[in-house]
Amino acid sequence: MMDFDMLLLLVPALITGILVLSTHVLFGRQVLKRGIIFIDLAIAQIAALGAIFARTQHDLTMLPFVQVWLPAVCAVVGALLIAQLAKYFADELEAMIGSLYVLAAVFGMLILAKDAHGAELLKQLMSGQILWVSWEQLLLPSIVYGVILLTLIMRPSLMHGRGFYLLFALVITLSVELVGVYLVFSSLILPALAVNKMMNLSAIWWAYGVGMMGYLLGLLLSMTFDLPSGAMIVVCLSMVTIAFRVLSAKKSLKNS
Repeated sequence: MMDFDMLLLLVPALITGILVLSTHVLFGRQVLKRGIIFIDLAIAQIAALGAIFARTQHDLTMLPFVQVWLPAVCAVVGALLIAQLAKYFADELEAMIGSLYVLAAVFGMLILAKDAHGAELLKQLMSGQILWVSWEQLLLPSIVYGVILLTLIMRPSLMHGRGFYLLFALVITLSVELVGVYLVFSSLILPALAVNKMMNLSAIWWAYGVGMMGYLLGLLLSMTFDLPSGAMIVVCLSMVTIAFRVLSAKKSLKNS
């Protein structure tokens, strides 16, 4: 059983999950509409590659805030490249995005191959350390996510143009640092997939509900059974998504 102090440890992690979902649900629905499912994995992996450079290249580690801006620059460059590929190679875009993901992952592994702490850094970037996120780490993402959400409220057309790629890259960069590549992908795709067949205006709120339920269950189970939190949240997000789709299908059949 968890005591009160252990539950308090979950509060920053849960707030982190809610913060990530605040933008990822919106962008995930757009990713599904565009049919570019691997873009989040590719951009997240490219941002992770930038983070690997920032943490392993001694000449770079002396630069101020390099662990923030270098992954962001890499992600933006990757996003702009994908935007150009979408313009000229629309019929092959998904294959090219997948190839970019693999290349970024392999380059990261090669850079870390002779690093004494490479395995731990790679694990952190992939699986994240959501249980150990501090309130200070949430300050910058909160500001950036808030500005992006406000921008999308004022100019929703940005989600349909090339501005989508730039905003997407910024969101992904900050999220990788908070929760890791696997949870970034899961937070984008699974809540959006849960409500993908819903056409009513409440779909977005159901998507947020699915995401928050997955994070809450994942955090509780990881603390209860001493399991990796990122992996447990991914599993719970998947299970909640499947359950929601099954229940939604049954309700649709009943009403038809």
